[in-house]
Amino acid sequence: MIKFLLYPFSVVYGIFIFFRNRMYDFNILRSVEFEQPVISVGNITVGGTGKTPHAEYLIHLLKSSFKVAFLSRGYKRKTKGFRFVEIHSTVAEAGDEPLQIKNKFPEITVAVCENRVTGVKRLFDSDPDRAPELVILDDAFQHRRITPGINILLIDYNRPLKKDTLLPAGRLREGARQMHRANSIIITKCPEDMTPIARRIFQKNLWIRPYQNIYFTTFEYEKPQPVFESTKTVPDLTGKKKYTILLVTGIASPAMIKKYLQDLPHTVEEILFHDHHYYTEKDIETITNRFNSLKGHNKIILTTEKDAIRLRDVESLEKKWMQSLFSLPVKVKFLNGEGKQFDKKILNYVGENKSNFSFHKKKDTPQS
Repeated sequence: MIKFLLYPFSVVYGIFIFFRNRMYDFNILRSVEFEQPVISVGNITVGGTGKTPHAEYLIHLLKSSFKVAFLSRGYKRKTKGFRFVEIHSTVAEAGDEPLQIKNKFPEITVAVCENRVTGVKRLFDSDPDRAPELVILDDAFQHRRITPGINILLIDYNRPLKKDTLLPAGRLREGARQMHRANSIIITKCPEDMTPIARRIFQKNLWIRPYQNIYFTTFEYEKPQPVFESTKTVPDLTGKKKYTILLVTGIASPAMIKKYLQDLPHTVEEILFHDHHYYTEKDIETITNRFNSLKGHNKIILTTEKDAIRLRDVESLEKKWMQSLFSLPVKVKFLNGEGKQFDKKILNYVGENKSNFSFHKKKDTPQS
């Protein structure tokens, strides 16, 4: 009923998005294309497609060979303008995802700026110690003021575009046919045992162009990590010891982590908050009471890496609480051995465009 009532608003929203895209298509609105390598990671739906783990995959792939920068708008931060993110930054200053990236990859440059064009220019024009050789743009598929060299579109396997509709009645940010702007399309959160038939059926319902590469990925969860350094003992969830787990999440789609835990021989209870939730004193009290009420000696609180960043900012956590709090790292795994093909495409693009830019920059430099 609510979806039906919201449908007229989706029509109005769709008309606005259609004309906005047309204005960029016909160059009425201008898009900036940088000479240096720029890679965009985004989606066509609202949240929950796995942007951060896929951005981390790219960073891990590139950081040993190139100077990498990661740029985000810093969703829900309380600051404005361009800002470098440091390890000691707070969520209020930087946003949870950029701060997570900086903590995980302290050697790369991380910045936030709501104006992506300004942000990329500031990064490439920054001092030599910080100036990157490439920029990874977070959540920038709809940000058409920049034309990235590689535009990666993520689609959740569990939320097919064909069955969805535009905001606010549905979860689509724009029409599904706009996926033609992507160079690479990654179907995320796939079952690890996905059959070739299931793959072909899913792919048949997409509008894949000849120039587009399509890949299928899943998530792999790693060993829990203590959120606070004072914690000494780390639980082995795949071992023989059974735990009573309180799962606390504030992400768009907790289905994958819930399924992972349900497949293990542990007792799991959960408290779920909305995406990017800022934890309040009342929330901490609720979590503490729930945790204290759990039965058994092997009790832990488990959360996501993104939630861990936000929880670390809360000052009122009890010491016992802190020592029982763990995050569950996640990494991307390409199915059917397609990771090598994807890696080669990315590395070739960055290497070639970095070399071309360096050559032209050297050529344009006045000789003394």
